[in-house]
Amino acid sequence: MAKSRQHFANQDASLSPTAGRSREWDGPSRWSEYLNLQVTSPMTSRSHRNVSSDGQAQSSSGSHKGLNMQYVVQLTQVAEGLMAKMYRLNQILDFPDSVNHVFSEAFWKAGVFPNCPRICVLLSKKFPEHHIKLQLERVDKVALDALHENAEVHLQSLEPWVQLLLDLMAFREQALRLILDLSSTVITFILQPHQNSLILHAFMDLFCSFVRVNLFSEKMPRKMMLQMYNLLHAMSRNDRDCDFYHRLVQFIDSYDPPLKGLHEDLNFVSPRIGEVLEAVGPIIFLSTDTRKLRNEGFLSPFHPRYPDILTNSAHPMRAQDLANVTSYREWVLLGYLVCPDELLRVTSIDIALVVLKENLVLTLFRDEYVLLHEDYQLYVLPRILESKKMAKSGRTKQKEADLEYSVAKQVEKMISEVHEQAILSCDSIHRERRILLKQEIGRMVLFFTDQPSLLAPNIQMVFSALALAQCEVLWYFQHVGIASSKSKTARMVPVDIDPSDPTIGFLLDGMDHLCCLVRKYIAAIRGYALSFLSSCAGRIRFLLGTPGMVALDLDANLKGLFQKIVQHLENIPKPQGENISAITCNLSELRKDWLSILMIVTSARSSINIRHLEKATVSTGKEGLLSEGNAAYNWSRCVDELESQLSKHGSLRKLYFYHQHLAAVFRNTMFGPEGRPQHCCAWLGVASSFPECASSIVPEEITKIGRDAVLYVESLIESIMGGLEGLINILDSEGGFGSLEMQLLPEQAAVFMNYASRVSIPSSKLPRGVAGFLLPGHESYPENNNSIKMLEAAMQRLTNLCSVLNDMEPICVLNHVFVLREYMRECILGNFRRRLLTVLKTDNDLQRPSVLESLLHRHISIVHLAEQHISMDLTQGIREVLLSEAFSGPVSSLHLFEKPADLNTGSAAEAVCNWYIENIVKDISGAGILFAPVHKCFKSTRPVGGYFAESVTDLRELQSYVRIFGGYGVDRLDRMMKEHTAALLNCIDTSLRSNREVLEAVAAGMHSGDRTEKELYLRQIVDMDTIIGFCIQAGQALAFDQLLAEAAGAVLEEGVPLIYSLLSGVVKHLPDEIPEKKEIRRMRVVANSVNLVSDHDSEWVRMILEEVGGANDGSWSLLPYLFAAFMTSNIWSSTAFNVDTGGFNNNIHCLARCISAVIAGSEFVRLEREHHQKSSLSNGHVAATFDSEIQSRLSTEASIKSAMQIFVKFSAGIILDSWSETNRSNLVPKLIFLDQLCEISSYLPRSSLEPHVPYAILRSIYGQYYANSPSAQPALLSISPRHSPAVSLAHASPGFRQLRGDSTPQSSATDSGYFRGSSTYSQEHSYAPDSGTIRSSDSRHRNVRRSGPLDYSSSRKVKYAEGSTSGSTGPSPLPRFAVSRSGPISYK
Repeated sequence: MAKSRQHFANQDASLSPTAGRSREWDGPSRWSEYLNLQVTSPMTSRSHRNVSSDGQAQSSSGSHKGLNMQYVVQLTQVAEGLMAKMYRLNQILDFPDSVNHVFSEAFWKAGVFPNCPRICVLLSKKFPEHHIKLQLERVDKVALDALHENAEVHLQSLEPWVQLLLDLMAFREQALRLILDLSSTVITFILQPHQNSLILHAFMDLFCSFVRVNLFSEKMPRKMMLQMYNLLHAMSRNDRDCDFYHRLVQFIDSYDPPLKGLHEDLNFVSPRIGEVLEAVGPIIFLSTDTRKLRNEGFLSPFHPRYPDILTNSAHPMRAQDLANVTSYREWVLLGYLVCPDELLRVTSIDIALVVLKENLVLTLFRDEYVLLHEDYQLYVLPRILESKKMAKSGRTKQKEADLEYSVAKQVEKMISEVHEQAILSCDSIHRERRILLKQEIGRMVLFFTDQPSLLAPNIQMVFSALALAQCEVLWYFQHVGIASSKSKTARMVPVDIDPSDPTIGFLLDGMDHLCCLVRKYIAAIRGYALSFLSSCAGRIRFLLGTPGMVALDLDANLKGLFQKIVQHLENIPKPQGENISAITCNLSELRKDWLSILMIVTSARSSINIRHLEKATVSTGKEGLLSEGNAAYNWSRCVDELESQLSKHGSLRKLYFYHQHLAAVFRNTMFGPEGRPQHCCAWLGVASSFPECASSIVPEEITKIGRDAVLYVESLIESIMGGLEGLINILDSEGGFGSLEMQLLPEQAAVFMNYASRVSIPSSKLPRGVAGFLLPGHESYPENNNSIKMLEAAMQRLTNLCSVLNDMEPICVLNHVFVLREYMRECILGNFRRRLLTVLKTDNDLQRPSVLESLLHRHISIVHLAEQHISMDLTQGIREVLLSEAFSGPVSSLHLFEKPADLNTGSAAEAVCNWYIENIVKDISGAGILFAPVHKCFKSTRPVGGYFAESVTDLRELQSYVRIFGGYGVDRLDRMMKEHTAALLNCIDTSLRSNREVLEAVAAGMHSGDRTEKELYLRQIVDMDTIIGFCIQAGQALAFDQLLAEAAGAVLEEGVPLIYSLLSGVVKHLPDEIPEKKEIRRMRVVANSVNLVSDHDSEWVRMILEEVGGANDGSWSLLPYLFAAFMTSNIWSSTAFNVDTGGFNNNIHCLARCISAVIAGSEFVRLEREHHQKSSLSNGHVAATFDSEIQSRLSTEASIKSAMQIFVKFSAGIILDSWSETNRSNLVPKLIFLDQLCEISSYLPRSSLEPHVPYAILRSIYGQYYANSPSAQPALLSISPRHSPAVSLAHASPGFRQLRGDSTPQSSATDSGYFRGSSTYSQEHSYAPDSGTIRSSDSRHRNVRRSGPLDYSSSRKVKYAEGSTSGSTGPSPLPRFAVSRSGPISYK
C-alpha cells in the first residue's frame, strides 16, 4: 500500500477531498481516473468497451431525442473501478468486519488508520455523533496526544480512501439520476429481451452495478474512515471540519445498512424492474428445466428426435437468450432484493423461487459475497409483511385486497421456506445441470469436430453452451466452503459441496475444446457472418421501401441513418474466391449507426418508435426491420469481435479468486475413479486468463495475480507429474505387472506336479506349504479378473495422459512458458532414477543383481509403453540415467582411456561396488566368505544381508550387474578391487623390507641344507599370520575379478559378438614384447577385462604394480622364500580340504592364487624396469633391440618359472621336514595346496612337484577324500553305465572333468574345478603319443605355455612317467588305474 499512498500523495491538489468543490461534480469528466487509464488487462472490460465505442454515435447523430448510452456504459465501468479500489482496501486491512467492529492485528499494522484501536472503534460505534461530543481524552489520552503530534502524516494516509468515499457518493448521485432518467424515458414494452437486448442489458448492467457498489461499500470501514479523517483534519486545521463532511455523514447514514438506502432510492424505478424480471422469467424457467433442454435439443446442433437431420433451427432466438441467462439470474436476485414490492406480482413468486432455491450467496465482486437468504429475510420479508398487513386492513375497501393478501402470504411462505430448500437441494440441482452440460457439450464437440461446416450457423448455440457451463463452474467454486445460517436456529450449516465431483473436469475440458474449435474455424465463421450481412443488405433495403415505411414519413436524420446502414452492408467485401482470413473488415461504424437508430426509436420523446417500425414492416410476412437490424448487429460482431464474445462467454478468469479450491478439486478429481487425464489441459489452460482479472485502477494487482497464476500452474503440474509417477509405479508394483511375472521355484513346481498326478484320488489333499500359493496364470480365472481390469485401466490412463501432455500446447502466463512435454520427460526419467535407487537395496541389504535387472526391465517396458505416445526419445534418457549412475564425471572424461584418479561415479554403482568389496572381498561382517572354485562363486556360512553369498556372486548375477551398469560399472568395481589389492601388495612389500635380513638368512639356510639354522630364522619372521591373511584377501580379490571379467566377456559376446570375436582374434596375435608398446598394452588390458588373456591373475597384478610403482626393491627377489615360510604358519592346523567346493575351509586356496599371480606379476615389472634402464643406455640398433625383446620375454618366463620352482622346492622341504609320526594333521592340506598351486599357475608344470611330492601320495589322499565324500555315491548312480569306466575315476582323481557340456548337476558337484589328476580314463582314452584328443582338450583349458629352462618336452614326460611306474611291483592298491599305460599320472 506504500506505493498506492505515494501515488495519491503525488497527485494534484485538486484531487484532495478539501478541493472537491473545484471539481466538476456532475458529468463524465469527473471519472477520468477510472476511464482514461491505460487498461492493463485488455480483457477486463472488453464487452463494456465495445458498447461504449458504439454508444459514441449519440454525439455524432446530434439527435436531442436519443438516449446517452455512452454515459450508461461509462458509469458501469466506473462501478468496476470503485469496487476494485474497495477490494484492494479490504485486502490491505485484512478484510475487516465493519458491521460488528471486529478488526485483526494486521488491520492496525496496515498503516491506513492510526494504531489507536480504542479511539477508532469508539468513533465508528458512535457514528454519526461528532468527535467533540465523545470526550476522547477520557478514552485514551496517550493515543490522542500521539494523534496530535502526527496528524498530518495520518491525514495523508487516509486522504486517498476518503476520496474513495467522495467518489462513492458522487457515483450514487449520478448513477441514480441516470437510472431514473432511463426508466422514465424508455418506452415501457421496449425493455424486453427479444425486442432490444442491447439497451436492456446496458440499463440492467448499470442497475446491478449500482446495487453491487452500495452493498460492497458496507464491507469497508466507512464510518471509522470518515470520523477519523475529520478528527485529524480538525487537529491540523484549528478544529474546522473538512469539506463534504456533513454530506458524507448523511450519505453513509442513509446507506447504513445499504439495503435501506437502496429501497428508498430505487422505489420509483421498481415497476420497471418488475417488468424486466417478468420478461426474462421464461428464459430462466427454460434454463432450469434440464429435461426440456435435453428433449427438445436447445443445445443440440442436430434435431434431437431425428439425428440424421443435421440442422436444428427451431430455437435460434432462445439459444441466443440462453447465452444471457446468467445475467438474467443476477437481475432476479438483485432486483427483488432492492425492489421487494415487485415480488407481489403474481408471476414473480415462481421466478424468485426458482432462482433463490439454487443459490445461497450473492456475489458482489470477485470472491466477495453476501449471504443471500439472510438478506432476504432481514430486508425483504419485513416489506412483504408490511404489505400483507396493509392488504388485510384494507380488505373491505379494495377489491384486489384479497388477491394482494394472498400473494403476500405466498411470498412470505416462500421466503421463509426457500432457505431450507436451498441448503438441501441446491447442490443436487446444479449437479444435474452439470451432468446435462457435460453430455451436451461432449456431443457438441464430437459433432462440430466431425462437421466443422455447421459450426458457423450454430455459433450462438455454442456461446449459450459456453455461458451455461461458465455459470455452473463459477457457481460450484463460489459455494465451496460456504456456511449458511438458518434464521430460526441461528446456527451455521455447512453446504454439502462434493469436492471430488468429476463433472467439473468434464465442463472445463468441454469448454476448452469448444473454444479451440471456434478459434480453429474462425475464418469459416467470419465468412458465414459476411455472407449473412451481404444478404441482409437486400432485405433491409426491401423493408425500407415497403408502403408502411414510406407512410411513416421518417425525418431526415433517421432516414439518413437507415441509408448508412444499407451502405455499410452493401460495402461489405464478398468472401467468394478469396482468402477470408486476409479480409480486414471493421464494422464498428455499422454498429454505431444501428445503436443510434435504437436510441432514437426507443425514446418516449421520439415521434417514431419501435412500435411504428414493427407495424410498418411486419405485415410483409418476413422478419421485421428491427429483427433484421438486431441480427445484423449480432452477426457483425462475429466478423471483427468474435474473440471478445468468446472471452465473454467462455473465459474462466474469475476462477483466479478461487484458485486454491481449484487446485484442491483438481487433485481430488483428476486421478479419481471418474477422472480423465485429458482434462488436465483445461485445468492448466485456465491460468492463462488469470492476469486478465487485474484492474487498471490498482497497478500492483497484475504482479500479484501473475505470481499466483504461475504458482497455480506449477502446483498443478506437480500434481499431474505425481499422478503420472503413480500410474507408472502402480504398473511397476507387485500387484501390477509383477503379478504377471510370477514363477515357481523348481522345488515348488515338483511338489505341484506330484500333487497333480494324484489329483484323481479323492482323498488327496494339497501339500502343506502349498495352500494359498498363487499359481502362474491365476489372473486368467474369472474370479481374479479385477486385477487385470485394474491393470488395463492404469495402462489406459497412462497412455491417455502421455498422449494428452505430448499434444498440449505450451501454457503462457505473462512471461512464463510451461511446456508439459519437457516436464513429462523429466518426471519419467526422474522416477526411473528414483526407482533404480529404491530397488537397489532391500530391507536387509543389497538386492540381487538378477532381481534388480528384472525389476528395471519391467520398469523400462512401462516407459517404452509411454514412449509410444510421446514424441521424445525416452530410451536415450534411460541410457543417460544408467550412465550417470555408473559414471558421473565430466563428459569429456568418457573418451579418455586413462581415468583420473579422483573420478567420482554414480551413487548406484558406488553402492553396489562398495557392498561387494566390503562384504565379499573383505568380509567385514564375518559371514565366513569362501571361494568355491568348483562352482565359480563365493559361498558363506550365514546370509550376507538378505542372501547367501552364492546368490549374489555367481556368473549369472555378475552378468546382470554388467548388463545394468555396463562397462563403466565394471571399471568402477575393477578399480576398487585394484585399490584394495594395491594396499595388500603394499603390506607384502613392507613385510619383505622388514624381514629382509631374516629372509636372506632363511634362503641361505635352505640352499645350504642347514635345517637347524633354517628353522631358527623361520621363527623370527614378523607377523607371518597377518601377511597370510592379507595374501588370502588378495587371492579373493583375484578370484572375484576373474569372475567379473568372465561375466563381462559373456555379456560382450552376447551383446556385440563381432567386437568380441575381433578382440579375441587380435589378442592371439599380440606380440610378446618387453616392454610393450602403449597401444599393445592398452589392448591387452582391455582383453584381460573380458577374460580373453591366458593368465588373468598375473596380468592384473602386473597392472597394479605398474600403477603404484611396486616391486621396485631388491627385497622382492626374496618373495619365494617368504611364501615358502608360510608353510610354518599355525593357520594350517585349522585347514581342511572340502571336496564339494574344491577348496579349503579357510580360503587358503586363494593364497595359492595370490602366490602365483604376485610372483609372476612382480617378475614382469622387475624385468620391464631393468629393460627401461638398459634401453636408455643402448645405441639404438633395431635388430639388436628386436632380438633383446624376444630374449627378454623368454628370460622373464624363465625367471618366473625359476621363482616358482624355488617356492615349490623349499615349501615341500619345509612340509616334509615338519612331518613326523606324531604330527601328521598339517601334512595333507599342505600337499593338496601345492597340487592346487601347480593347477593354477601356468608357469608351474606338475612335473616340477613330482621330485618333491610323488603323485602316488596325492592320489591316495584324493582317493580317501572322494571315497568319504557324501556326494560321491549320488554322482555314481546318476551316470549312464556306458560312461562307467570314466566315472569310476571320479572319486579318485581330482582332475576328472566332463568333456561334454551337457553334464548333469549331480556330476558337476564332484568336479574339483582346478585340479587335474590322471589323464588316463579308460582303455578307449589311453594315452598314445600320436593321440591328441585328451591332450588337445586339456591344452585348451590350460592355455598355451611357453617353455623355460625347467620345462619338459612331451617325450621326456612319457619317459619320466614310464620310469616311475617300472619300479612298482605287485598288485596295485587301486586296481582301476591298472589300465594306464603311463603310470598313475602323466604330465603335460
